[in-house]
Amino acid sequence: MIRLHHLNQSRSLRTLWLLEELGQPYEIISHQRDANTHLAPGSLKAIHPLGKSPVIEMDGELYAESGAITELLIERFAPEQLRPATDSTDYGHYLQWIHFAESSLMLPLLLELFTTKAGVGDNAFLTGYIAQEKHKLLSYLDNEVKDKTFIVGNKLSGADFMLSFDLIMLAKRGALEDYTHIKQYALQLTSIDSYQRAMRLEANYDDSIKR
Repeated sequence: MIRLHHLNQSRSLRTLWLLEELGQPYEIISHQRDANTHLAPGSLKAIHPLGKSPVIEMDGELYAESGAITELLIERFAPEQLRPATDSTDYGHYLQWIHFAESSLMLPLLLELFTTKAGVGDNAFLTGYIAQEKHKLLSYLDNEVKDKTFIVGNKLSGADFMLSFDLIMLAKRGALEDYTHIKQYALQLTSIDSYQRAMRLEANYDDSIKR
């Protein structure tokens, strides 16, 4: 059985949703962010040296990094359902969007979060860079998802799972109002049964919501 080490309000949401969609037996091991620092607890470092989530245990091995976990689980359990054929033109776009979510798009989102929490929002260089980069990336994504239900080949794929966490972050900050196509794309993802199940599980395992 797969064991998911799940941290509330983290990239682990991608893996939680994917596992719900795959329908494979799995177990959730819940870890909670520190209520004051919002950092991951020491319990995660006892599982993996990086002390981050998601981490999965499968076949006696540990795997970290949400992008790698997404590709690994899909290749193992649903290559025909959740990724394009490797000899298709869509496959290259699929890989691009999987990595776009955790590299290009994630950078300004994290910078914005960290500068806000650190109280350096008055730094003109940082705020200017973040705003410009975020607008460039969101405009690009907005154009790419126009009139699409899913980002690649009009079919649910690992790329949608990877983008989902970025969109959750953006929606919480009210950052999608000027990007109507992304907003519609995100809304369509939230209507998927497996997504809704994953969000209910996230709420059940998030102690900060219960306080």
